[in-house]
Amino acid sequence: MPLPFLTADRAFDAAAEDVALPFDDHDQWRRPYRPGPWRVAAAAMLLLLASFILLAATIIAAAGEIPGAAVCAGFGALVIASSLRLLRVGTWVSRHGVRRVGFFFTTTVPWGKAQALRTVQQPVRWLGLPRTVQGQALVLVRQGGETMPPLLTDHSADFLARGEAFERATDTVEAWSDEYGALATR
Repeated sequence: MPLPFLTADRAFDAAAEDVALPFDDHDQWRRPYRPGPWRVAAAAMLLLLASFILLAATIIAAAGEIPGAAVCAGFGALVIASSLRLLRVGTWVSRHGVRRVGFFFTTTVPWGKAQALRTVQQPVRWLGLPRTVQGQALVLVRQGGETMPPLLTDHSADFLARGEAFERATDTVEAWSDEYGALATR
């Protein structure tokens, strides 16, 4: 089964250095980086937990407790859906704008409504936990001066201990902004 979210870095690695947007279809939403090992490990652990929950549901169903098995199977399905959503979390770009996908909420900003996109030094959350550390963040400022939460940080589950991947991802998002932000203002 092809996993398209894992092929993002390969496309950028295979592209020439002067090509900032290596994809042919710029209308499709794409993550300009590969999910980090922390994010993938957390999703794998959730899937492992789901397998035990579904095994328990099977044993409960074999014992004849169908309502309990249904509750257990429903909880297992919820854990599977959570692990898949965890893999979708991140920053996605297309010709239409930039999308910040969170676990519960998604925010989309069209390129025409973006005033500035820059990398700044600021306190960032470590692995999405409440603890903050000094780090870099890619920040989008909307027209009117409203600043969104950081699109990318170098201490997130995607980029912790992967500084080169963070630089490549921020450069790519900025290239999309330069390409389509200029077109939107015409």
